Amino acid sequence: MSRVGLKRILVPAGVKVEWRDASLHVSGPQGKMMRALRPEITVKQEGSEIVVSRASDDRFARSLHGLERNEIHNMILGVSSGYAKTLEINGVGFRAALEGRDLVLSIGYSHPTRFPLPEGVQATVEKQTVVTLKGVDKYLVGQTAATIRALKPPEPYKGKGIKYRGERIVRKEGKSGKTGK
Repeated sequence: MSRVGLKRILVPAGVKVEWRDASLHVSGPQGKMMRALRPEITVKQEGSEIVVSRASDDRFARSLHGLERNEIHNMILGVSSGYAKTLEINGVGFRAALEGRDLVLSIGYSHPTRFPLPEGVQATVEKQTVVTLKGVDKYLVGQTAATIRALKPPEPYKGKGIKYRGERIVRKEGKSGKTGK
């Protein structure tokens, strides 16, 4: 029994949900999203709530129940308030700049690294060391942030690199030096 799948989704004011051609279209103040619905899952709107249920009780339908409910919930949250990830750049001379749709990173290589932002993701650069990514698609914003972080992950000795805001880097002790003779 899916506990997550049984939870009802509250549709906030200003968000419009409609079904067309076996797909769900959600639009709101932040943007629009579309998702194809699986035939094993049925979605009904009752007033300002959405109820997700499954057609059968087989294993595959049960495995999709909670997933589809959360995907629809993430779509509604995305078009109503949006998602954001913040990256911090640590290191001497490390910085970021925005040139059109490209994020230009100076992260210790011999040349600046250009990262083209995908459609649906906007970036802002604060103080040259803080990059904020925003968008309506939770997966796309998170994947873009992970790809940028992978360009120069934080190293454990000095903590230089790109990390998420609030991420705790486990630091290691360096060489202890010569002792005695």
